[in-house]
Amino acid sequence: MLGVDLSEVLLRRKVLLDDLSGKSLAVDAYNTLYQFLAIIRQPDGTPLMDRQGRITSHLSGILYRTANLAEKGIRVAYVFDGQPPELKEMEIRRRRKVREEAAVKYEGALRAGKIEDARKYAQATATLKELMVEDSKRLLKGLGVPWVQAPSEGEAQAAHMAARGDVWGAASQDHDSLLFGAPRMVKNLTISGKRKLPRRQAYVEVEPEVVDLNEVLADLGLTREQLVDVGILIGTDYNPDGVKGIGPKTALKLIKELGSLEAVSARTPNLDLPENIDRIKEFFLRPDVRSDFTLSWRKPNTEEVVDFLCKERAFSEDRVRKALDRMEAGLAKPATKPTLERYFG
Repeated sequence: MLGVDLSEVLLRRKVLLDDLSGKSLAVDAYNTLYQFLAIIRQPDGTPLMDRQGRITSHLSGILYRTANLAEKGIRVAYVFDGQPPELKEMEIRRRRKVREEAAVKYEGALRAGKIEDARKYAQATATLKELMVEDSKRLLKGLGVPWVQAPSEGEAQAAHMAARGDVWGAASQDHDSLLFGAPRMVKNLTISGKRKLPRRQAYVEVEPEVVDLNEVLADLGLTREQLVDVGILIGTDYNPDGVKGIGPKTALKLIKELGSLEAVSARTPNLDLPENIDRIKEFFLRPDVRSDFTLSWRKPNTEEVVDFLCKERAFSEDRVRKALDRMEAGLAKPATKPTLERYFG
């Protein structure tokens, strides 16, 4: 599970990447890096590595996705997780168990010569090491792309940055961004127009979508606090199981009719609600975030990036230089573009 799933009830607008030109977006770095580590692999599931055996899949993803977006005039700032809250411990343990089980299945598939199965299981074994985080920050510095170290959850920090106006929106596949108060959330921020399904050799066509929090709340007839209540009923990273038998539509109906989780609990005392509802709600509404940062984008330091990626991590110098050229050209585009303003301020 990754965050709360509100897909069934959210109002969304499909847009083109070109419509986002001139916009800046805060991206949850850890979620993005895990995505790169999962999908950028050899046919047998082995991640990309340099000559010393250091994994480089995440660096490849950062370079080429950031360059592709910059070429479109889209500026991204990466937000790195800090200390996970105690509320997330159950979800962290669940994810660790999934990785451990997948690693066993991966080794078994390799021994059996089942390459496609091996790749599928390998995707679920992705683990983000501290060196990978340090290397990612080093690459971003060379690319001239800002990053922010969150005190706790990256999603919360990204939402705070969007709410404060430091960026236009938060880019995420995770609807937790809305519960944390991001005024706009951008989904499917990918250049390819398709997304690989988790642990499968299959792709689905995707288009970028913009979700406007105020429009969502008006459409659903809810306050943000009530949207958090809906999320808790469905299940979040802080109460992963949600409430048995309650999906998005039922959760929405209950909160609209009764007004709050407390009222739902009073009406249905046998409902298996989490005991720490108040703590979960407080974390979404007043998360631990920081405001002492500035964001600035600058031209990439070509030689610094080439030295790091090509001389130390065995990247193709020709490909790296071409990506940096595209990135620099994109940064030269105007900082604002009115394409989306007729829909979103």
